[in-house]
Amino acid sequence: MEEMLRLLLPKILQDQISFEIYRSQSKDDLLSSLPARLQGYSTWLPASWRIFILVDRDDDDCIELKKQLEKISRNSSLITKTRASRKSYQVINRIAIEELEAWFFGDMEAVRAAYPKVSTIEKREKYRDPDNIKGGTWESFEKILQDAGYFKGGLRKIELARTISPHLVPDRNRSKSFQVFYGTIVEIMNEPTS
Repeated sequence: MEEMLRLLLPKILQDQISFEIYRSQSKDDLLSSLPARLQGYSTWLPASWRIFILVDRDDDDCIELKKQLEKISRNSSLITKTRASRKSYQVINRIAIEELEAWFFGDMEAVRAAYPKVSTIEKREKYRDPDNIKGGTWESFEKILQDAGYFKGGLRKIELARTISPHLVPDRNRSKSFQVFYGTIVEIMNEPTS
């Protein structure tokens, strides 16, 4: 996720907004460290800054995971986009469904630009909805790449992100969770500055 964001965000933001990425070792690490981190931010965060929390759903219930993130934010005295009036929020909680690889499935043109031997699979029923691929998104992605002759020794996720991300075109991505993420970024970019 970190590598994808480092390559994709500058393309979207076009130097209009600066950003920093803070990663966690795992979702459990994020959820356990987030309360203290957000509590710290709540004491000094400028009104024009936004904290964007992005996490894979994995096998979690999406609604419950979002509630958990919202509760952590509220308990830190920060206002979330979900609970705020139009522009008075500080925290945006977003979930990649099921995993980041669904966002790659959402832009198979980018995948083929990076890995030209990958076949056109997006018309097959199993892959039509990138956020609803059964049997594990990264596992399915690994199989498709291996069938095309790539990553025979196993999927190297950082390399994958570095190779595909420069080719991603946000407007054509078919993943609904990506479009929610992207739409929020565009909305932030269009906020009037003080």
